[in-house]
Amino acid sequence: MSEMAPDSFETTLRRALAPVEPPAELAQRLEDTLQELTLMAADELEAWELGAMRDPRNWMRPVVAAGVGATAGTALVLLRVRAVHRRRRSRDPLDVAGRALGGMTGQVRRLRRR
Repeated sequence: MSEMAPDSFETTLRRALAPVEPPAELAQRLEDTLQELTLMAADELEAWELGAMRDPRNWMRPVVAAGVGATAGTALVLLRVRAVHRRRRSRDPLDVAGRALGGMTGQVRRLRRR
């Protein structure tokens, strides 16, 4: 094994652990994917018939659709609220909490209208 000088090892380690900026379009792609998942889950639930509830074998698809829709919708709301708060930074935790709650309710209203 070759011996590395301490400076060389630290430099190599710093370079290896340097933060990497994600691509600029990553946030938009993630938001588009979450929006698509939410809409697909809503379509699946909309197409499901209540008459099929008698047979427990038919319950899996709507349960999965509800779970995926709720998870993707929540992630979408949180992603949008986070983007808004990044633009307006605040140090006061109560101010941040109030804005987050207001932003989440606004995002939920927007999603419900679609």
